Amino acid sequence: MSLPVSMISAALVAALVGYGSTIALVLAAAAAVGADAAQTASWVAAICFSKAIGSALLSTWKKVPVVLAWSTPGAALIAASTGVDIHQAVGAFVFAGALIALTAAVRPLNRAVNAIPTGIASGMLAGVLLPFAMAVATHAANEALLVLPLVAVFLLVRIVNPLMAVLAALVTGFVIAFTFGGAVLPPAPESWALLTFITPEFDGAVLLGLGLPLYLVTMASQNLPGFAVLRANGYEPPVTQALGATGLLSAFFALFGAHTVNMAAITAAICLGEDVHPDRTQRWKVGLVYAAIWTALGLSGPVVVPAILAMPPAIIAVVAGLALISPLIGAIVSSFDLPATRFAAAATFAVTASGVAAFGIGAAFWGLLAGLLVHLLDHAKRGNRARP
Repeated sequence: MSLPVSMISAALVAALVGYGSTIALVLAAAAAVGADAAQTASWVAAICFSKAIGSALLSTWKKVPVVLAWSTPGAALIAASTGVDIHQAVGAFVFAGALIALTAAVRPLNRAVNAIPTGIASGMLAGVLLPFAMAVATHAANEALLVLPLVAVFLLVRIVNPLMAVLAALVTGFVIAFTFGGAVLPPAPESWALLTFITPEFDGAVLLGLGLPLYLVTMASQNLPGFAVLRANGYEPPVTQALGATGLLSAFFALFGAHTVNMAAITAAICLGEDVHPDRTQRWKVGLVYAAIWTALGLSGPVVVPAILAMPPAIIAVVAGLALISPLIGAIVSSFDLPATRFAAAATFAVTASGVAAFGIGAAFWGLLAGLLVHLLDHAKRGNRARP
């Protein structure tokens, strides 16, 4: 099969941007749930393989250029969680994947998710992302020599090429860390073990506080925009098949640490234009190239992951925070776009951003519950006013 250079380069840029811009956030998520070094490496490898299999399968099956991504807001949600261990987290990941697959098969569930107002779902996402963006300023004040060069590079590269800004900041952080930052490159791995089975634990509070919000943010902020990007480029997205495949893949690879995979939006746009292939009926092959690159990234995990983990925590936190600024802007704008749900979205945002946890259930769930309650009260008030 002959592939043009433009297709290979588009898939390579999309994969490297997706990996480099948010790998720090994935590692922060693994650290938050207490994953050890082997489990963290397995998490990264498993999610890379999950994306590769799903992209290749759906692209070949439907002859549509399907590009998958890991759930960036999902990783932020996990990184913000407290009191959750890796086994409970894996149980939540399996649960979220199963819900995604069920959404494809059970129409009432699909309708229930779609009935959640966009403003409330976006308010929950904005509340999850806000602390990460705020942490950039905190680290800049406390460790200026390490952090300010990263911010400067990010801002300068963003002027020229916004997609490469976070990747440039990560490379800068790597250089700083292993020069005057005091980090030491880890030795070469003695074994090339990629996947580690992690026994799931299905804790009810964690399923509600982490698994359900993970499902909702993946659906609302990743899958729906991903389908929209395909439509905008003239393709009919295989919604049912994509939800079924990504849900099942997420549930399976969760057993090796991976959180959810989903339709890509920003990186997908890189792979869908005319410059990728002049014949739009042939662009589906970019999914195969993309899958091959993600397989290679997964195989490189035993070297790449320890090297990133050896960097000072401030650098990892700042790169993650910079990567989440654009999603935060989008979530805030979407939260307060419609006047009818603006107050409910504000309630969701405030409760989620507070980080409050009650009964062992995380803030994202309580934020969603608060927003839905306020929305129902507002809806009832408007209904009473409408009566003669």
